[in-house]
Amino acid sequence: MMFSTLISLSSFGAAELLRHGQSWCTALAAEAGADSVEVRGELLRDAARELPELRGRAAVYSSPEGLWRADGTLDTEALALGLSRADALAAPRLKMAIGGFDAGRSRGSLAELRARLQAQSAVELLIENDQTVRAGTLSAMQRFVAAQADAGLQLGLTFDMGNWHWLGECPLQAARALAPHVRYVHAKGVFRRPDKWVAVPLAQSSAPWRAVLRELPADVPHAIEYPLVGDDLLAVTRAELAQLRALHAERSLAHDLA
Repeated sequence: MMFSTLISLSSFGAAELLRHGQSWCTALAAEAGADSVEVRGELLRDAARELPELRGRAAVYSSPEGLWRADGTLDTEALALGLSRADALAAPRLKMAIGGFDAGRSRGSLAELRARLQAQSAVELLIENDQTVRAGTLSAMQRFVAAQADAGLQLGLTFDMGNWHWLGECPLQAARALAPHVRYVHAKGVFRRPDKWVAVPLAQSSAPWRAVLRELPADVPHAIEYPLVGDDLLAVTRAELAQLRALHAERSLAHDLA
């Protein structure tokens, strides 16, 4: 893998995506200079029509389904759907959360997961920390990483910089612990409102995002996953992509000087 700048299409907001479609947003992202996009399964209006339109234009397909059901059994239907949609997009990566994975009850299904993934070689499955206790805390992710390694799997992680805050977790601690396994980064700032956390651009974040980024691998794809809004959406998107690239240049220079 190498560094590239992506936009998670959810950054344009559900209203915009449902109004214009993900193909329109993908074109805007390309015009702004993004290397590629992450297509969001939960925001597809008509998958049979939209996926062919987006073929060859996405680097990641994001499935809204968990990989394991609430009872700890492997959700083979969700996995198959995710893989088929990634294949339809010609996207090299499928992103999913572990859902109801349980280190005890789910361990036996890891062999089945490995067999299903080995049966196809076109799509890489990446596991993301979400905003649920079962699939988004550091302890949950570490248990999964250990269990999959015991089963002969080497799935990489999508590290969402912001999601840890929704669970009261420390993103810096998580970055230090999980960095060797990270193959994709969701760049996300956060801000605490009186009632909840919200995603914001990195420059507006109240979290130590620069320190977190320094702990993560630099040469993996990074995606913007925070609201992109403004009267001139193209200009806003272009500016945020430029900042992400500038941050990468800073990290690369610091590494070279170290």
